[in-house]
Parts: sequence; structure tokens; C-alpha cells
Amino acid sequence: MNALRQPHPALRQWPRVARDRLGLALWTSEEIAAATGGTASTAFQCAGVEMDSRDVRSGDLFVALKGDAMDGHRFVEKAFASGAAAALVDRPVDGPHVLVEDTTAALHALAAAARTRSDAKRIGVTGSVGKTGVKEAIFAALDRSSRGQAHRSVRSYNNHVGVPLSVARMPARARYGVFEMGMNHAGEIAGLTRQVCPHVAVVTTIAPAHIENLGSEEAIADAKAEIFAGLEPGGVAVIPFDNPHFERLRDHATEIGARVMAFGRGAGADVRLLDAIPAANGGSLITAQVGDTRLCCSVAEPGGHWVSNALAVLAAVKAAGGDLAAAGLALAEMGGLKGRGARHQIGVPGGKALLIDESYNANPASMRATLAQLGQTPAGRRIAVLGSMKELGDFSDGFHAQLAEPLRATQVDFAVLVGEEMLPLARELGKPTATPLPPTHGFAHCEGPAEAIAALQEYGLVPGDAILVKGSNSVGLGRLVDHFTRRN
Repeated sequence: MNALRQPHPALRQWPRVARDRLGLALWTSEEIAAATGGTASTAFQCAGVEMDSRDVRSGDLFVALKGDAMDGHRFVEKAFASGAAAALVDRPVDGPHVLVEDTTAALHALAAAARTRSDAKRIGVTGSVGKTGVKEAIFAALDRSSRGQAHRSVRSYNNHVGVPLSVARMPARARYGVFEMGMNHAGEIAGLTRQVCPHVAVVTTIAPAHIENLGSEEAIADAKAEIFAGLEPGGVAVIPFDNPHFERLRDHATEIGARVMAFGRGAGADVRLLDAIPAANGGSLITAQVGDTRLCCSVAEPGGHWVSNALAVLAAVKAAGGDLAAAGLALAEMGGLKGRGARHQIGVPGGKALLIDESYNANPASMRATLAQLGQTPAGRRIAVLGSMKELGDFSDGFHAQLAEPLRATQVDFAVLVGEEMLPLARELGKPTATPLPPTHGFAHCEGPAEAIAALQEYGLVPGDAILVKGSNSVGLGRLVDHFTRRN
């Protein structure tokens, strides 16, 4: 009997590593107090970190942040009612808490402690287009190869609050962390990258997003290149070889001593596309040379822009020491994200139509890419619901008017233009041209989502239609998507 109680020899010899000594809780009260310089009211453990009381789950640490218009301390009681294990506060409250002088500074300190206690390889992702999709694909690849030990920022938590929150949520046992960084002005990414201190910094592409605030694409490239300033010594900068601003990005990276890994179609790219053909599911089948490895894989997401995104993903995984085969499988299984390519079969009289949800963001480059994707989508009729592109400043009229050309090239049967900034495009489409939109259909210009819904209903959706919905988030086209998908 005694022999039966002994562990199997193979189990006794199982190698132990430093990670095995790390706690299973995300944070304990002692760890939070030590990281923030605060005082814990009692002993507790937390399974998550949250700053919005509406999103609190059982076991979370609720961080009561103070802003210009809102004070999170007003919602501490609600957070506890939702199951929060404790709160991070700057005044005593009823319930377990850690008392600090400044909750925002404490969140940053907690993020720094999460970063230093873990040996996870950290990957930072920025760029004018494709940040969230590339971040999700890198995470999927690394999570697959590490068997669930990868961490990422959720949603678009990519600003001065979302980034430290995402880092603070990284478990001590994580092997990888993938973090998105966004900006509207120069200098913003410089602060974010020092929160992450990535080992790998990815710039997806440079395009005229936020050009209203920055003035030129060169200035946008400089602002995105701030991500390299936070790289750990010996870090890798992953940059787009085919972009007109490649050399500018490369120079920024080499100035701080980063190793450059370029991705693209050109002969000088380190991760180079050799071939891409359309796949039966609407995606692509690509062959890429990744260093001395040749990889053939499927990319589930449709469109030529996702071929480029896939190369960025492969480069990031390679730079982080991940498994390229797992990356190929992850790319083959990627599904469209809400507002960023999700595809819905919606009910219409007599059958189904395809609705492509790109309602979260828009700039001139992404508009052209998704219109090209619509043009490659098998459909009886192609319909484009396009919302205004924001933050283009003095360039706005020109960039909107220039969408007439890709609309015509896509052979859109009906276009619904939403928002005041779309007026220049409406005027352009109204001009006689050698290649007009089909004369029996045309376009409608609407002030907002409600009018756009009415315009589609009046036009009449039929089975086999493909409807692209794309615009800046503030236009509110997500409400149009919700209307048609809920009805389904």
C-alpha cells in the first residue's frame, strides 16, 4: 500500500522551473501594496483588474480612477456589488482596499510591477491601419504555441489608460504579452511604449490617419516610430518594407540600436511574400520566406491588406521566438472581429445577404483596402455604406472625393454616404464620367445611421447582396450593423 502512495518516478523527476514558484492569483494585497506604496486594509487576492464598474467580474480589483469629468470612487459600491474582491482607492472605503495617494500613478506602478515580475516576451503593435487585427493574430499564434500562456490587451485598450491597465492584467506566469498602442498626437506613443517596454515593436503600416493633428505622413511615421524608444536592449523593430516610409522607420529603429526585421513583397524583405492566391473561403493561400524557412499557409481574413498583415504576424512571431507553424494555423482560423471585418449572414426577403462589418474605424488607406475586398467578394449586387473619415483636417475634402475611383473600380451597385464630410464624394459621384456607377442605382447621402438604415430599406436588400459597412467609429454605423444583425 505504501508503494502505491508514492508518486510515479516520472512525476518525481518532472523538471521544476522558476515559474512554478509564482502564485496563481493575479495579485495579492501584499503585492499590490508593495508595487504602489499603498496600505492594504486586509489580506485579499484578485483574479483581474478593472477600471469600469460596469465590466467588473467576481474577484476583480477595481481601480477607482479620477478624470476631469468623472471620479471612479463614486462607483466603488457598485463594483463591490458586482463581485469585486477589492478596490484601489485614494480614500478609505467600506470593503477590502489598498489606499494610495494617486490611483492613476498606482495603476502605472502596478503595470511596472507586472512587467518586471514576469519573464514574458512582450510585443507592442502600432500603425495607421490593422493594429487590432494584427495584435489579435499574434496573440492567437503565441497562445496556441504556449498552450494558453499568452496575454493581450483586449478590445482597443491602446491609450494612456488602456495600456497600463492591460499590462497590469498580465499574469506572472505568462510567456508572452501582446499590447496595442494608438495615438492621435505626437508624443503619445512615447509614453505608452515605456509602459510596455516591448522586446518586439511592430508597425503595421503608415497611412494618413490622424493627419489633421500631425500634418503629414512623414510626421505620422515619426510618431509611430516612437514605439521603438521603449524597446528592451537587443529588441526587434518589425516594419513594412513596401511602405513609402520604410527608410524613415528603419532609421528611427537603428538610431536606438534595434534590430530591423522587414516584411513585405520586395526582394529585400526579411519576411517576404513569394505567392498569394485567392482561397475558396474568401481568404488567401500564401507562401512566404521567413529567414531560412519557407511557409505555406491559409489566411482566413479576406483582402490583400490581410496578406500584408499576415506577413507582419509571421515576422513578429519569428522575432519573439514563437512557433511559425502555430502562427500559420492561427492565421487560417482567424475570424473577423466586431467592427473590423466580422461577416454576418443577415435575413432579407427570400433568403440571406452578406453584411461585412468594418464600422469601427476608417481612413483613406483602409477605405480603399476594404472596397477592394468588397470587389473580390462574390455577390449578386455590391452595396457600400460609407461613413465619414475623421481627423483629416484640411485634407478631408480631397480624401473623401478620391473614394469615387475605388467605388467605381469595385463596381458598387449602390452607395450610402453617411456624414457631412461625405459631401465631396457625393458631388464627385454626381458628375458625369466615362465609367459612372450603374445608372439604375447610384447613391444616397444621409446625415446619420437612422437615415442610412432607411435608405437601405428603401433600396431593398435581396438574397445574394454583399453590404460593406465602414466609417469612423464616431459616425455610429455600428448601430446600423446592430439593426440588421439583431433582426436576423
